[in-house]
Amino acid sequence: MLGTTWLAKLRGGLAACGLLAVAACGGAGGDDGDDGGPVTVSVWAWYPEFKGVVEAFNASHPDIKVEWTNVGTGPDQYAKLKTAFTAGKGAPDVAMVEFQQIPTFIILDALVDMGEHGANDDEDLYAEWAWKQATDGEKVYAIPVDGGPMALMYRKDLFDQHGIKVPTTWAEYGEAAAKIKAVDPDGHVASFGSDGGWINGLMWQAGCRPYGYSQATAKDQVKINLTAPECRKVFDFYGDLVDKGLMAKDPFFTADATAALDSGKYWTWAAAGWTPGYVAGSLKNTAGKWAVAPMPQWTAGADEQGDWGGSTFTVTKQAKNPKAATTVARELFGKSKAAWDIGLNKAFLYPLVKDVAADPAFTGKAYEFFNGQKVNEIFVPVSEKLGEFQYTPFQDFVFGELNDRSAEAMSGSRSWSTVLEETQKNVVAYAEQQGFKVSE
Repeated sequence: MLGTTWLAKLRGGLAACGLLAVAACGGAGGDDGDDGGPVTVSVWAWYPEFKGVVEAFNASHPDIKVEWTNVGTGPDQYAKLKTAFTAGKGAPDVAMVEFQQIPTFIILDALVDMGEHGANDDEDLYAEWAWKQATDGEKVYAIPVDGGPMALMYRKDLFDQHGIKVPTTWAEYGEAAAKIKAVDPDGHVASFGSDGGWINGLMWQAGCRPYGYSQATAKDQVKINLTAPECRKVFDFYGDLVDKGLMAKDPFFTADATAALDSGKYWTWAAAGWTPGYVAGSLKNTAGKWAVAPMPQWTAGADEQGDWGGSTFTVTKQAKNPKAATTVARELFGKSKAAWDIGLNKAFLYPLVKDVAADPAFTGKAYEFFNGQKVNEIFVPVSEKLGEFQYTPFQDFVFGELNDRSAEAMSGSRSWSTVLEETQKNVVAYAEQQGFKVSE
């Protein structure tokens, strides 16, 4: 989750080398292998179990040696990257970057177009929506690895015990929330976790497309339309559940949230394709009691989907040998069976390589935590149906605003009906301060 501390770092970093005037912030580094030995390529990444992936790559690529460093997850790494980009030195050759961060690094002129080194040949390997987010026009700025197609995780034992129907629409979800509270005054249908990526996934699934940016089309223009009806209905619905006490207010990924999931306080979680690995390692008391169902729909019979999270490999312009670095970005996972064996079975990534996701070994995998359910049979079609979705070049600021304004609504200091209105106003003002022309 991206909070105010990270936003302060972001503002400071961007002020040092402004969003629309950073082309002069450059540099180079790394070992290009001129001494006749293997090319050394430095990689920053925080993937679980990544050491084995690096070892597998190095064993199969005698001409390239990957040196991996974990400098911190998400915001911690991004802060270090921005510092290195501004200084013109200190960045790795290859960096793990989440999808929503790609436009920021594109506009900072920090990423190599890997299409110049053959990466366009990889387009058909990946889920279409992911490839579109990793590219801009004909330029390939990132190689997709994992994603977070969303589905509804729920306590099957409790729903069965109390005869409550698993919801297929959001209206039914609201009805289920009321029934849960009636049979268990301490229970909640879920928690509103104030996570920008989770909120974004819910809006995506509701048909909300609030952002638009393409450097290839217009570097200084950005679309921001968070107050569209498709976006508002998400906050109206969830805000009503929170105000009625049917939905809790605990942030995700805390000890309290984990305990609540593992105790019956939360009966559902609109979660992602990486969830099976997370919950299997965190929830011990309720293993075997959970199941996964498709996300409820806003219109009965519809089939709209959303995504929460996902990451890529990028090559920075400080790479001394961008061709070798591109090979690393493309092939650390890519078609590597050894890497995906680790990624699926130890790191529990959701694969964006289409053949890996469609492999019966993945789709047919039974999860003990879900009482033997083959949950990927639900997640895989979600990824296949995801439509195009764009981000802004300052998405962490947007997520921070969504988190902060939602927190105000949960505390009672703001009406839920004004969360998106205030966020829109603040984001537009920030964009204009950075020199963007904003349209809705």
